[in-house]
Amino acid sequence: MIFDQAADGILLADPATKNLIMGNSTICQMLGYSEEEIKKMNIADIHPAEKLPEALEAFEKAKRKKIGLVENIAMRRKDGSVFCADANCSPIILNGKPYLIGLFRDITERKKMEEELKRSNTELEQFAYVASHDLQEPLRVVESYLQLLEKRYRGKLGEDANDFIGFAVDGAKRMQSLIKDLLTYSRIGVRGKEFKPVNVQLLLSQVLAGLRSIVEESGAEVSFNDLPVVLADEVQVGQLFQNLIGNAIKFRGPEKPKVSITAEKKKNEWVFMVCDQGIGINPAHTERIFKIFQRLHTREEYPGTGIGLSICKRIVERHGGRIWVESEKGKGSTFYFTIPFAGICLAL
Repeated sequence: MIFDQAADGILLADPATKNLIMGNSTICQMLGYSEEEIKKMNIADIHPAEKLPEALEAFEKAKRKKIGLVENIAMRRKDGSVFCADANCSPIILNGKPYLIGLFRDITERKKMEEELKRSNTELEQFAYVASHDLQEPLRVVESYLQLLEKRYRGKLGEDANDFIGFAVDGAKRMQSLIKDLLTYSRIGVRGKEFKPVNVQLLLSQVLAGLRSIVEESGAEVSFNDLPVVLADEVQVGQLFQNLIGNAIKFRGPEKPKVSITAEKKKNEWVFMVCDQGIGINPAHTERIFKIFQRLHTREEYPGTGIGLSICKRIVERHGGRIWVESEKGKGSTFYFTIPFAGICLAL
């Protein structure tokens, strides 16, 4: 039989009775039944009882062509053990009779790998958090003594010594900023708060109060209105807006910066837009900027650690959303990010 050459398991079922008509050798191996046994079975026999309603619902939708791919469906073997599969189901006519055909792929190994990756990522985040946290105290000691040296001996040890002390103090300060940003980055996945209704309009007012000094110094105009309430981690969304608005002001041209924040309601999510009239970004770099430690400018041109947009990306992904930018060099940038209505929280 040609079906026996397929790598995926295949089942043919009667759409009216839900009885199984045939199964190829791959599905027989998956389930532990012989081909003859399969022919005497019903859809209800190959799914665990607690997951049967979901399987039957998917069966009915497939009959009506309302669904094709069914991901992560629970299957029960002959020995009673349960595994997960992805199924692709659709109606089919054979010899003038209607049937439902399903292709099944065992995803047990894939799920194991995903769980292992998730565990490794959590361990890595914990390590980054502990390492960054523990580095702060010795670095504070180094920085304080360097500042003491600078205060007591500047101008007494010659110009070279003044320069060397200045370089050391500057390096310690940059390391302190880097560790602080790394701590923020590592906390997103493991120390996030519970999602609650967040009034974004009110939250932005609070964010701008915290950015008052750079807003006044730059003469920036920041506008926003009629922003929605979303289910989110208020602290992290505040950090997200703070980073995006801060960047819009930092990477400005000769004109006073203008930043506008708007939101648009889509089918199942809010799309937020942070638009500026700054120096813009070469379209070739619009993906690179979201990677950790990626900088498009030198520290002398624009200070920073190169982690800010990576933090934004992790925050948005934790909320089940997406973030991207549209920009041209010299023509400003618009950063977009989405937050689903349902307040989906993803473990990173």
